[in-house]
Amino acid sequence: MVSKALLRLVSAVNRRRMKLLLGIALLAYVASVWGNFVNMRSIQENGELKIESKIEEMVEPLREKIRDLEKSFTQKYPPVKFLSEKDRKRILITGGAGFVGSHLTDKLMMDGHEVTVVDNFFTGRKRNVEHWIGHENFELINHDVVEPLYIEVDQIYHLASPASPPNYMYNPIKTLKTNTIGTLNMLGLAKRVGARLLLASTSEVYGDPEVHPQSEDYWGHVNPIGPRACYDEGKRVAETMCYAYMKQEGVEVRVARIFNTFGPRMHMNDGRVVSNFILQALQGEPLTVYGSGSQTRAFQYVSDLVNGLVALMNSNVSSPVNLGNPEEHTILEFAQLIKNLVGNGSEIQFLSEAQDDPQKRKPDIKKAKLMLGWEPVVPLEEGLNKAIHYFRKELEYQANNQYIPKPKPARIKKGRTRHS
Repeated sequence: MVSKALLRLVSAVNRRRMKLLLGIALLAYVASVWGNFVNMRSIQENGELKIESKIEEMVEPLREKIRDLEKSFTQKYPPVKFLSEKDRKRILITGGAGFVGSHLTDKLMMDGHEVTVVDNFFTGRKRNVEHWIGHENFELINHDVVEPLYIEVDQIYHLASPASPPNYMYNPIKTLKTNTIGTLNMLGLAKRVGARLLLASTSEVYGDPEVHPQSEDYWGHVNPIGPRACYDEGKRVAETMCYAYMKQEGVEVRVARIFNTFGPRMHMNDGRVVSNFILQALQGEPLTVYGSGSQTRAFQYVSDLVNGLVALMNSNVSSPVNLGNPEEHTILEFAQLIKNLVGNGSEIQFLSEAQDDPQKRKPDIKKAKLMLGWEPVVPLEEGLNKAIHYFRKELEYQANNQYIPKPKPARIKKGRTRHS
């Protein structure tokens, strides 16, 4: 009996011990699971933070682009006048992304007209007119005037043509085609739609003049086979075409003979006097003068020219009109003036004289004064300071892009080999 009681006691103790051990084991298991859960939770939270950080890094550039798009949709344009339907004109400007064309675009847009710019960007630049892109009154067409254009317009400013010697000497055939076939196409358009056409001709039609100053009735002294002939004779025949269309087809034409013009948006390396001297002076290089520097030029600021073009277009004057500044300076005087305005120690270097370079150039603008009420008003130094400021900014911009332009001589293409 005693032994049975002892056995029962031992068995009860063992059961309690087993229950206790099982309880301890269960607690240990629960503690282990909880620890793992806490660790997993911590890892998950850290992972989520890292994922959120990565997502934020990827999304931020997208947010920036959205902000830029919102700004573009709310772009602020220069102030534009409101014109009634009867006063607002549809105006086409060929070469409107070029130096003079872009300033003319600005004026006509701000005057409230609907402006279409046509340019093949041979020398023009889209950045010259990009501040108007998206405006309801503005349209930009990438088109070469050598090909016909079909568009409804009231006025045509035909400015399309390379104008600096390096550009028109580089591709003389293209220059001739633009000034002949391109002018024929624009005159054909003017005839079809009844538009008035203004031809941007040039003082180069006078060549190396034997008459000084040059008035509109002077016929010129041009070398028809020289290196500048593609431009000089191209503009001369363009004038002939205008008056042929006027006499035969009744097209209203205006012809502006433009003298040397300068200002912002000129090409830095176009090889012309102003841009060459300013660029060289800003970079501390010698100012290169071709020949003795006794050649004379008369320089007008671009805003004066634009006002003259608009006045001529809206006048009743169908014969050629000189638009230029009668204030004459030698090239050497001009180099010294720019050197002083920039304020550095650049020297003046003399090089051999360029072929067919006109020795004297000064417009007689009596006709423009009398019939248009126009004459230049921007003083030379004021205009030069604006141009210098523009070129200095351009140099800074291009230096940041690791490119600094230098004036280049005309590039001459090698002729193709002929096979017999």
